[in-house]
Amino acid sequence: MRPLTFKLADQPWELEEIGRLLYRTFVEEIPQHPPNPERTLTDKFHGENVYLVALEGSTLAGMMAIRDRRPFSLDGKLPELDHYLPPHHRVCELRLLAVRPEYRGGRLTQQLLARIGEYCIAQGFDLAVISGTTRQLKLYSRMGFIPFGPLVGTPGAWYQPMYLTLERFTERRPKLSLIVENATRPGPVNLLPGPVAIAPEVARAFAAAPLSHRSSEFQRLLSDTRRMLCEWTGADAVEILTGSGTLANDVVAAQLSLLSGRGLVLSNGEFGERLIDHAARFNLDFETLSVDWGRPLDYAKVESLLMGAHSSIGAARCATTDRRAGANPNGFSWLWFVHCETSTGIQNDLPRLVALARAAGLRLAVDCVSSLGTMPIDLSQVYLASAVSGKALGSYPGLTLVFHQEDLPTASRRLPRYLDLALYDAGGGVPFTLSSNQLAALHAAIQVCRRRPPLAEAADWLREELVRLGLPPLAGREYASPAVFTLTLPPDLSAEALTARLESEGFHVAARSRYLLQRNWLQVALYSHPSQDDLVRFVRQLERLLAAPLPLSSATA
Repeated sequence: MRPLTFKLADQPWELEEIGRLLYRTFVEEIPQHPPNPERTLTDKFHGENVYLVALEGSTLAGMMAIRDRRPFSLDGKLPELDHYLPPHHRVCELRLLAVRPEYRGGRLTQQLLARIGEYCIAQGFDLAVISGTTRQLKLYSRMGFIPFGPLVGTPGAWYQPMYLTLERFTERRPKLSLIVENATRPGPVNLLPGPVAIAPEVARAFAAAPLSHRSSEFQRLLSDTRRMLCEWTGADAVEILTGSGTLANDVVAAQLSLLSGRGLVLSNGEFGERLIDHAARFNLDFETLSVDWGRPLDYAKVESLLMGAHSSIGAARCATTDRRAGANPNGFSWLWFVHCETSTGIQNDLPRLVALARAAGLRLAVDCVSSLGTMPIDLSQVYLASAVSGKALGSYPGLTLVFHQEDLPTASRRLPRYLDLALYDAGGGVPFTLSSNQLAALHAAIQVCRRRPPLAEAADWLREELVRLGLPPLAGREYASPAVFTLTLPPDLSAEALTARLESEGFHVAARSRYLLQRNWLQVALYSHPSQDDLVRFVRQLERLLAAPLPLSSATA
């Protein structure tokens, strides 16, 4: 389990998660409120509440509300409430203590109460009242709460009114501080482009008992996963296969081999070069348009090529068959490129290339392996798109996604069975064995990913800090991915050695891929959604290492 972050809720997604947890706790578990189709509960004092939340990544583990405006909720249950209370200067009410079931049995409730106690002291409160569930009276007693008055509530949901004075909290403060410290001690920070940190609900889904891929339960899980992916992206359909992004792009290349006409493959980095290799290995008839790594694609040149103007680019004609009957003057029928070029951190302009492909009458294929989940992506006018279960989607590696339009060619014996997308489409998505554990994890991860805050704010902050340290990202701000930063290090500073030093301090970054080692580049990625505190600690540690008196050459790693 990752360390917990305790904070006051101030983000829209945090407030949405609070509503869901309150519904689960006070509607489904403790029947205090009627159910509703939205499955969310808004407290009647929501606008006056301050919420303390405990987060594990983007998962709301537990929460509690504090409010200081009278009448309290307890005023409505106990007439003459003040007659029960000791002398005090300023009183508040603690309410809505809720902990997700999987986080119960530990010390999270104590940690929340300890944190809320510190907040009360900071705000000048010297007395707090609470309606404590009768199931946790021993815990409240250990924390210093004193019961008063009769039980309140209803059968099945009885509560004991209690209060906590500043003096009693202070007596227990040293022990409570140790409990909080143990919960919040920093752990390793995942700043890798993959594998990524796994949310607790994704790990739980993966650990469930396996299902037969022919069972009705599996079919429902697959159908719902495909539905969510298509609704999210606007794609007509998606097929899910066992494999990596390399397999997904082999499937795309196999489908392109069934089209007539030439193709154009664009490249401005390692993964664009790999698309060229995919196309060559499938003996496709295509040309390439490449620019230097770290530079945006030359869209004017792409337009010139597609719309028929002559251009003397270095063409790679990789087939002898004549498939030149395209819808544009140069005979191109398809265009293939990488959306987020992970090697450099550049995000190529998908909407612009969609428009160019439409104008030229082309079918567009896109590698979205490193972009799906980092921002909204519209695949409604994309013929084929590849993605994976890991990276920004936040699940385990091992599943590959191929989005497609509905007008696929029929199954072809020219293609290997596993690469024939039409077999998946015709077979209800499961022509071959598919792991239910991987699928369940992906299903859970999509839901987590969709409620996470955008990366843009964290990306902007990190970029400014890297520039301040003299390590400006390779990709300029105007065409950069919000998820990947590629840093070019000076010759006297080994990226591999710096990576090893950062790892020893608990920060996992990337520098060991072949193309990174060759160029002495280091990569920092935000796919795991590190907290702002984690990023601040990373920047401070990086700054300390850069100020080291000796060069970090590979020999000193």
